[in-house]
Amino acid sequence: MSQSNFLEELLDGACVEWKPLRDVTLPTSNINWKDVDRKYRYIDLTSVNIETKTITETSEITSNNAPSRAQKLVKKDDIIFATTRPTQQRYCLIDERHSDEVVSSGYCVLRGNKKKVLPKWILHWIASKTFKNYVDENQSGAAYPAISDSKVKEFPIPIPCPENPEKSLQIQSEIVRILDAFTELTTELTTELTLRKKQYKYYRDQLLTFKEGEVEWKPLGEVLVRTKGTNITAADMKVLHKDGAPLKIFAGGRTVASVNYTDIPDKDINLKPSIIVKSRGNIEFEYYDKPFSHKNEMWSYHSINDQINIKFVYYFLKISELYFQNLGKRMQMPQIATPDTDKFKIPIPSLPEQERIVAILDRFDTLTKSISEGLPREIELRKKQYEYYRDMLLSFSKAEE
Repeated sequence: MSQSNFLEELLDGACVEWKPLRDVTLPTSNINWKDVDRKYRYIDLTSVNIETKTITETSEITSNNAPSRAQKLVKKDDIIFATTRPTQQRYCLIDERHSDEVVSSGYCVLRGNKKKVLPKWILHWIASKTFKNYVDENQSGAAYPAISDSKVKEFPIPIPCPENPEKSLQIQSEIVRILDAFTELTTELTTELTLRKKQYKYYRDQLLTFKEGEVEWKPLGEVLVRTKGTNITAADMKVLHKDGAPLKIFAGGRTVASVNYTDIPDKDINLKPSIIVKSRGNIEFEYYDKPFSHKNEMWSYHSINDQINIKFVYYFLKISELYFQNLGKRMQMPQIATPDTDKFKIPIPSLPEQERIVAILDRFDTLTKSISEGLPREIELRKKQYEYYRDMLLSFSKAEE
């Protein structure tokens, strides 16, 4: 069924009125802290996930860098939208767990009038491209962009069959039901991905934890060979990059260029399986077993000791990344130096034990990558599918007003 035919059949001749959110929502109230004798939970949003802190008075909110005025008590089925940095699109529907908690003046609370509109009808409109474009056009400020509550509540949404509230809610309910089916599947897939990653991390940490006296520990610099990179800039990497070229050059993060062997000096090419130390910005370790080089502010390690499995050392360094990331925070730009890794002690179990652990973790890693490549792709497809049907099902013509 086409988009227009579906909506026409659903509306069955009913008209559609576009109303600003303020006309279909109810007023909310602020907390009077002088009159309360209880602890509240303070809600903050990271992406669309809720984080909470326990508070007892306004000063505690202020100490957490939240506004000290206009704390709003939210109820189940309220929609909250972050009006600071609004293009980040932080919003959610309040469920039973977070009912009677508190948000600051940095959030607009939309409490739908359930006689006129379903809470999720508002939610799907807040998620829409139309609302995002509206926010982009109406936010103020450059350094600290924001949009006012009143401006959010000026946003118009369609109310089908407004003269017959019961039929209007039925129409809204049918569209919400279809859209919810897509968002629920995305949530299930995201939960599955999170669980698999936690499972892998648990077994990896168990295999790489050794009791005191169980194994010998040695500084990394004593058991591996440290190598330098090549003198190259990010701009040079872009110029030299050729799709399909055989030699990788690594920079920080996920930045990598593929070049020909003749593009850099032979002495700067590493042919051994190695651990690449990404030492600035996002500090992390990467294992690579094909010819490569990297920017010269980074370094890498390989093994010439037949009693050391380089992949085992890599896995141990991966579980130690947080240590190095915290170490790097000493500097204005997070970074570590070669002595930080050279002096870092690693466990040296017997070679057969190293190989056993590597074999197990390689299988887990393969499984995790398979899941990571499969599930995120599936999640992204489901999000796009939701967005397609959302835009189609919410495409009421304003000519019908």
